[in-house]
Amino acid sequence: MQGAEIRQERVTCEEYIEFLTRTDLGSQYPKERFAERIGRLVETVQISLTARDEQGKLIGVLFGLTDHAYWLYVTDLGVDRAYTRRGIGSRLMRTAHRLAGGEEDIAVYLIANDKAIPFYRRLGMEPARDVMQYNHIAWTPFRVSAADTTK
Repeated sequence: MQGAEIRQERVTCEEYIEFLTRTDLGSQYPKERFAERIGRLVETVQISLTARDEQGKLIGVLFGLTDHAYWLYVTDLGVDRAYTRRGIGSRLMRTAHRLAGGEEDIAVYLIANDKAIPFYRRLGMEPARDVMQYNHIAWTPFRVSAADTTK
C-alpha cells in the first residue's frame, strides 16, 4: 500500500482511541486516567504523523519528540492490523527521522514491544544499553477495546 498518504497532522483523542482498537499499540498504555492522558498526548506531542487510506481512514500513526539536533524519541508507532507488512510503518519512521533532522544528525530511540523487535531490526535499529528510566507511575495493564471509544 504505497498509496497510503503520510501527513503531519494532529488526530483527535476519539480518533486515536478508536485507532488503538485496531492495533497492538493500545496495550502500551496504563488504564489509569486513560482517555484524559491520551487527550493530552494527541494535543501536545511534538511530531504527529498519520497514514491514511484512500478514503481517509486512519491506518497508521507515529508520535515523537525531538531536539532537532541529536535525537528523536518515538513514543508511538502503530499500524492498523489490516494494513501491516505494506511498508507503512517504515515510511512513517523515515518521515519522522527526516523531520527531526535526518540520519546524519539524529539518533532514534524508542521502547519496542517484543513482537515489534524484528521490524525495528529490519530498519537497522539495535537494542541500547545506555538508557536509564525513572518509572514510579501507577500502571494497570489493559488492552484498548471498542468499549473505550465511548468514554
